Amino acid sequence: MTEFYKRLNTDKKYVIGLMSGTSVDGIDAAIVEIRGHGLETEVNLIAFETYPFPLGVRQRILALCQPDTGRVDDICEMNFYIGHLFAEAVKHILQKSRMSANDIALIGSHGQTIHHLPRDPNINYNENTRKARSLKRSGRRVYGKEHETSNPPHRTARNIKKPSTLQIGEPAVIAHETGIPTIADFRVADMAAGGQGAPLIAYPDYLLFRDSTKKVGLLNIGGIANLTVLPANCSLDSVSASDTGPGNMCIDAVIQEITEGAERYDRAGRRAAQGTAYQPLIDEWLKHPFFQLRPPKTTGREMFGNTFAMECLTACRKHGLSDNDCIATLTELTVQTIANYIEQFVAKQNPIDTLYVSGGGVHNRTIMRRLGELLTDTAVEPVDNSGISADAKEAIAFAILANESLHGHGGNLPSATGASVRKILGKFVCP
Repeated sequence: MTEFYKRLNTDKKYVIGLMSGTSVDGIDAAIVEIRGHGLETEVNLIAFETYPFPLGVRQRILALCQPDTGRVDDICEMNFYIGHLFAEAVKHILQKSRMSANDIALIGSHGQTIHHLPRDPNINYNENTRKARSLKRSGRRVYGKEHETSNPPHRTARNIKKPSTLQIGEPAVIAHETGIPTIADFRVADMAAGGQGAPLIAYPDYLLFRDSTKKVGLLNIGGIANLTVLPANCSLDSVSASDTGPGNMCIDAVIQEITEGAERYDRAGRRAAQGTAYQPLIDEWLKHPFFQLRPPKTTGREMFGNTFAMECLTACRKHGLSDNDCIATLTELTVQTIANYIEQFVAKQNPIDTLYVSGGGVHNRTIMRRLGELLTDTAVEPVDNSGISADAKEAIAFAILANESLHGHGGNLPSATGASVRKILGKFVCP
């Protein structure tokens, strides 16, 4: 651990943040100059690049995300292979910046999520464990078919999924191939403490964007959309954050389906702008149980992935919608779920003065226009206007989280994730 200790007392560090999100577009790599830690944190982006996955890798990753195609041998192999690709991204951005591994204090790697099972608020997991133990003591099998009984069988450990999450991109491979101390796998510590494992970006948002007089929202629209809310002159305990629902995920999936892979996303929101959203379908989709849950809540490809997207496409075609109408309808779903979340859970307590938008969705002009039209009392702006790159923001966040973990600071916010305590996040791997 000497490799980590000797980096503690340096006033200025260069940290590389690595990120691949639910859209599985590629690897975001950012070299970030960080001064200080905690409330004294200051950042300066030195370089940023997105490195697309090699041909066929995205499809392999998406196959791992599905229970019926996610084979354990493929997960094992891809964990190391994705780690290798993350290491290659580090080498490329160092070369681009004319820097060497010796210049870099740390790597903070989010990895690639392949499955995320957040806590279901309708299930008492402690009670489930108690019942499972009772079954075992009574002689009935817990991990198989219960003995016949006249009473309905208890739900067992097999059919109640324990909250958990899995990110791949082996940090030992990253550290070995780059020669740089690596902190990775940030989500698991929060989930071990009863949290949702996301959004972890709330703490970096607090460090970078808190304002003494202005109420600030930070909206990231990736595959999933998430929102951090910072009340004016806020403390850590008053920060709130949550996923709001699908971001680009469903739009991207349908674009790829209708174009047979020729297009991967709705560039600049042009297709949505040429179509007409069909509100009756949106109203049906808004009945989804996720939108009824109170925050903090998180979701992912398991809930709003390809299966949900194809069901939406089927419904659009059943109602005779054109391809562009379908894209417009899914785009409007994203916008309305964000606006509804703000109206239902934010506006009354902390009306947002400025909403900074980041992620791929910031480049979708239809999304940005509609957010401005629905959020009439809020200035909706790309986060670039604040001096932070919209594309690099999440990679910067994981560089910050690595620095915070190095200094022994908790990187999660219980008010944002629902965890019982703050936790030092990540696994420390020496080169």
